[in-house]
Amino acid sequence: MHRPQQPVTAYDDALRSLVADMVETMYAADGVGLAACQIGVDRAVFVFDCPDDSGQSTVGVVCNPELTLPEGKDRHLDDGEEGCLSYPGAFVPCARPDWARVTGTGLDGEPVEFEGTGLLARCLQHETDHTLGTVFGDRLPTKARKRLAKAMEKAAEDYPLDWPT
Repeated sequence: MHRPQQPVTAYDDALRSLVADMVETMYAADGVGLAACQIGVDRAVFVFDCPDDSGQSTVGVVCNPELTLPEGKDRHLDDGEEGCLSYPGAFVPCARPDWARVTGTGLDGEPVEFEGTGLLARCLQHETDHTLGTVFGDRLPTKARKRLAKAMEKAAEDYPLDWPT
């Protein structure tokens, strides 16, 4: 998971099957997003079903995502708690911009665009990071990484061996 994923180039039944498996896995794990690399597939694609600040849920699939974040005076950080299905049961504060936009392609190769605030912004950034070879623990300062490691150790016994990584 610490390397960029291969771009999606074929929009076919194999991709649709992969995405269906990812959605099923995400819901079974009570997640709000899941990248293909978390189930061992080297493709730059993620799925999500995540609410924004207003509670409105957005559901989507993004292949080959490109992230846009605010800059300069428009950039405001939210240091809310973040978790990851690859770090089951562990949540720590992680500063991220409070707005994000992701563009890419959908299941049939059509252009898609999603943007949001709050948890949705965090999710779009988090899942795009996975496709680029970054996990949220990489974004944490040393003390927070130590807290994350302790939380993971504590939670590890509660999750099955085949949990998404």
